[in-house]
Amino acid sequence: MKLEAIDETKLKAIVKDAIRDVLDEEIMRLRLLFAPSISDEEQREIEENYKEPSKEVARKLTLEE
Repeated sequence: MKLEAIDETKLKAIVKDAIRDVLDEEIMRLRLLFAPSISDEEQREIEENYKEPSKEVARKLTLEE
């Protein structure tokens, strides 16, 4: 197996990107944990009053434990 040498700046960039990805995922998990939950009835009321959200702005996220 042949190992290649990698320069320090390229290694730093790779590590920085990996850390950024992990932090983004963890921040999203924290946002989901602190978001208030609503019942199906409350969601129905919201949809009746305000219709469906614009797909351009809204996104649906589910926290899996």
